[in-house]
Amino acid sequence: MGVNTDHVARQGERVGIYYLERGANQRPSNVIYDRKWSSICEAKPGDIDWHAAFEGAKRFHFTGITPALSQSAADLSMEAVKAAKKHGVTVSCGFNYRGKLWKFGKTAPEVMTELVKYVDVGIANEEDCQKSLGITADVDADVESGHLDTSVYEALSARMLDVFPDMSVMAITLRESISADHNGWAASVRGKDGFYLSKRYDITHIVDRVGGGDSFASAFLAGLNLYEDRQESLEFATAASALKHSISGDFNRVGVDEVQKLMAGDGSDRVSR
Repeated sequence: MGVNTDHVARQGERVGIYYLERGANQRPSNVIYDRKWSSICEAKPGDIDWHAAFEGAKRFHFTGITPALSQSAADLSMEAVKAAKKHGVTVSCGFNYRGKLWKFGKTAPEVMTELVKYVDVGIANEEDCQKSLGITADVDADVESGHLDTSVYEALSARMLDVFPDMSVMAITLRESISADHNGWAASVRGKDGFYLSKRYDITHIVDRVGGGDSFASAFLAGLNLYEDRQESLEFATAASALKHSISGDFNRVGVDEVQKLMAGDGSDRVSR
């Protein structure tokens, strides 16, 4: 299936990039961003014809990375979500807090709190909720202990829907950081119909964890289309993102069949012939 690029705005001097210094064992990975003067950093309201872009569209997804780049990118993000709601498009957002990017004079909560008012489906980890929106649960969590108390995420997702009542779904990933190349991985989702918790995956010898959250987000949105059952949507996203940890680079190079196979309980390392 092709991707329609008719409404892509082509302008600016360069495309932003980042460099990843990969960690191992007790040494964490490190990211260096090179986004200044990039096309998205300098993008501003009016650069995109949202009326044309949203014609026939059902979903619009953005992340907390874009509004972190510059005031103009934050303003463009606000223009986008307002236009999406005006056209009846479902808005989803990966909160994606990136402390190294918020350098233009405003804090993440100042900007993101206003943007998330227009969001229908929120996707985050516990740090994103806290640092992007300033929202915490009244339960202590120790992410680096190697063990997570799932009641924290049940309380946090409930708090998110209380603060943002127009949000219908809040998904939160649960990462147990045992070491840089050994993580526990699971996820939760809360909707108007209750709280759901996924299967937990013990991921050892991680090839690349960068992109794990984004692979969850994309698979969760796909799962909402594939399944009517909320639990299955969650399990699909968690399995897809668990597989991403075995793949180098940002792109999750797995197909639906492979994800569904893992969902069904086949996590063997037998060669597929």
